[in-house]
Amino acid sequence: MQVPAQFQYEKATSVEHALTLLDRYGEDSVLVAGGHSLLPMMKLRLAQPETLIDINDVAELGHIGVDRDAVTIGAMVRHADLLASPVIGEHFPILTDAERVIADPAVRHRGTVGGSLCQADPSEDLAAAFVALDADALVRGPGGERTVPVREFFAGPYETVLDPGELLVALRVPIRSSASAYEKVERRSGDWAVASAGAALRLDDGHVAWVGLGLTAVGAPGFGAPEAERFLVGGEASEQRFAEAGRIAAEHCNPMADQRGPVDYKRHLAATLTARALRRAASRWRGHRTHEES
Repeated sequence: MQVPAQFQYEKATSVEHALTLLDRYGEDSVLVAGGHSLLPMMKLRLAQPETLIDINDVAELGHIGVDRDAVTIGAMVRHADLLASPVIGEHFPILTDAERVIADPAVRHRGTVGGSLCQADPSEDLAAAFVALDADALVRGPGGERTVPVREFFAGPYETVLDPGELLVALRVPIRSSASAYEKVERRSGDWAVASAGAALRLDDGHVAWVGLGLTAVGAPGFGAPEAERFLVGGEASEQRFAEAGRIAAEHCNPMADQRGPVDYKRHLAATLTARALRRAASRWRGHRTHEES
């Protein structure tokens, strides 16, 4: 039987309490929310924290709020709540698309948005979606609160830019006049991605006025595709340019061969899924505009 090493357990009741506990127990303490990534690693002894700080009772982190400029998604918002949110469905269909293909209902009802991002798994779905949306991470620590663009939040596989003693409290996603979509290939329903891509865009008279792209499981630096974004902006929103953007995105990826497929296959998927996500986002944009004008 696989069992974790011995650890202490503390239960935080507020953000300030969680920060106090992080300060008290130092770098050998770890926050736990849904626990779907951390606990299996502890059972395998790949992670051996001396103290677990449970933040499930920190209610202030579990809300989705909206103002004129942005939607704020608390770090403790469950996947199922994000999927069910009408605000998210209205403004960010890419998140709804992504949540539908994350694990299964049992995991989605327990796992959290913040936990997924802080795990920084190279195959994480929401990372690519939030990168495409150009979201910001709101981080709180001993020195106060700071804002980190999600595109700068990931330092590498399973690494973030969070300093010791800091806590991700929310994601702030700007509300733009845009449409978005997420595409994923997986070996079976709910599995980690073989490859996936997300796109968000705004069109103006048939041309790309703004675009964001995110990629997962293909070794895209920071889960992004900035070279493909630069290629698209100002150009015609056409099948040919979407296909070329996919090729550019794939060219700048560094996929690794594993049990899910060889390098060439993953690079092919990166190109294909990027183009497909762009097509779906553009179709949603045009459909939304047609509905508004009718």
